[in-house]
Amino acid sequence: MIRHRHIERICALAMVLALALTGLLFFGERLGMQAASAAPEYAARLFDSGRVHTVELQVEDWAQFLADAPEEAYIPCTAVIDGDAFHQVGLRAKGNNSLRLTEEYGLSRYSLKLEFDHYVDGGSYHGLDKFSLDASFQDNSYLKTWLVYDMMDFMGVPAPLCSYVWVTVNGQPWGLFLAIEEPEEAFARRNFGADHGQLYKPDYTSLNAENADLALRYVDDDPASYPNLFDNAKFDVDAGDQARLIEALRVLSTGENLETAVNVDEVLRYFAVQVFVMNWDSYLGHTGHNYFLYEEDGVLSILPWDYNLAFGTYALGMTNPIRDPNVLINWPINTPARGETMLERPLYHNLMKHDEYFAQYHAYFDQLLTEYFESGRYEAEIREIQALIAPYVEADPTAFCSYEDHLLAVDTLLEVCRLRAESIRGQLEGIYPSTLAQQAEQPGNGVDASHVDLGELGDFQDLKVARERQDAARKSIT
Repeated sequence: MIRHRHIERICALAMVLALALTGLLFFGERLGMQAASAAPEYAARLFDSGRVHTVELQVEDWAQFLADAPEEAYIPCTAVIDGDAFHQVGLRAKGNNSLRLTEEYGLSRYSLKLEFDHYVDGGSYHGLDKFSLDASFQDNSYLKTWLVYDMMDFMGVPAPLCSYVWVTVNGQPWGLFLAIEEPEEAFARRNFGADHGQLYKPDYTSLNAENADLALRYVDDDPASYPNLFDNAKFDVDAGDQARLIEALRVLSTGENLETAVNVDEVLRYFAVQVFVMNWDSYLGHTGHNYFLYEEDGVLSILPWDYNLAFGTYALGMTNPIRDPNVLINWPINTPARGETMLERPLYHNLMKHDEYFAQYHAYFDQLLTEYFESGRYEAEIREIQALIAPYVEADPTAFCSYEDHLLAVDTLLEVCRLRAESIRGQLEGIYPSTLAQQAEQPGNGVDASHVDLGELGDFQDLKVARERQDAARKSIT
């Protein structure tokens, strides 16, 4: 039996503490606490996709910011998001070829990046550390990136949240952009929990280099051999992180016991969407970039990123770009890259050597076709978003295209999706060739897409005529 002269006080205090803890847990959400299993607050705010949001940027010298944009240097700004003001937010332009070409054509509509903890330690937008504002460069539909992320989410692949926002600068309209959750700390917590693994944004320093690590090829056990990976880590990397990733690449290179090093099921779902959307500015393309790599406990996943050049419109960096819609829309699902590229992409090639994984890859295509495209879901969702953003596209002062061109692009995107789904269904059923070798033996065997002009989705000609429009918008601010 417990005896203590203060036992009654101790028991009373314990009861008070227990009641306080219970109340805190019960009412914690009202007090600003977030349950571990709950969606982060920013998801229900900025990324409520049922409406177009507002982002007002207050910048001291917008003309100077645009002049310096190609340097991708941060400047401080105030960002008022749906009426909620955030001060000392880091702002910079972003992009690769899109950034270069925007400058080259004398344009001023750059994609932007907002970083809330760049100047303020712990700064965030309701738990989000960073998001980008995509300018819909070479995307007259304004829909390509949104559509691919929706497809990835539908197939169970962790994808960034996104929503449409009307951007103003110093009180003047700047245009309709797509806000995208940047895959960093908040993204990792939302998708993988507080004890998440490592996240990388692999990229090349030069396209003329071998970039074996960017292609996820095993080189050796020296971390210095993987600069495109470890120099682009989103979190601090230690020796243990390096060793786990390198070991996963070594296992991947052998082609055996792949489930010990690769989240095979998720990767197969990723590639089903990736191949459908004909995006060669990607891991399966010449550049080999535009993806995120997630590693946890030595197991790798590939995550989606950057789709403004999807649906057959990638021509940047290609000496002789393919523009024939019959070739692009019937592009084979079993060899989605040419042989010299395929052999250098082990995350696809070594998985597809296994009959079980290859069959599951086809099964995921069947699911995507049946439930997303053939059911009509994609058209209903595209038309719904089109109706939502139509007044903003029509009023967009820095748009890369006219409103009429936008309407045409949406119709073209719908037709491309319909034909692509029809082609892949035929490839799955053996009606159409599903490899490049088979296509060479059976030229012209596929869906007829000759009536489609992929340039209507967005092309270089649009950049040439957009300058006057964007100059006028810039001058109204500066």
